[in-house]
Amino acid sequence: MARAITLIRSDSLSDVAEYAYAATAPADSRLIFLAGACPLNDDGSTAAIGDYAGQARKAVENMRAALAASGASLQDVISTRVLVASARREDLVTAWEVVRDSFADHDVPSTLMGVTVLGYEDQLVEIEAVAAVLDA
Repeated sequence: MARAITLIRSDSLSDVAEYAYAATAPADSRLIFLAGACPLNDDGSTAAIGDYAGQARKAVENMRAALAASGASLQDVISTRVLVASARREDLVTAWEVVRDSFADHDVPSTLMGVTVLGYEDQLVEIEAVAAVLDA
């Protein structure tokens, strides 16, 4: 299946970042703007309370469902923002590693941010994303 996304890397920027520095989608692609994927169970309760990795996994699972409902997949994501309710870098890295590994070699431009609080009780992780698909 042809993808709309082109990931862009630059030899003049550090290769330490575990993602592409930019991405493009052609003018005829359909953009999909996802609400922040939260680590919520089907009954609305927060999953994996106290567990950054567990909440990141659940948020990715929920993001996959929202993408599928939009006719897309993780391979169609053009950028992400990962929000982690912590001031500790190691907590941010724990959540990031789950997200990064979920995307495998589709290493989209991403921002990782520590925030003071997120919207649901006991919520530690939220993932915002934009995707682009070519309509058939």
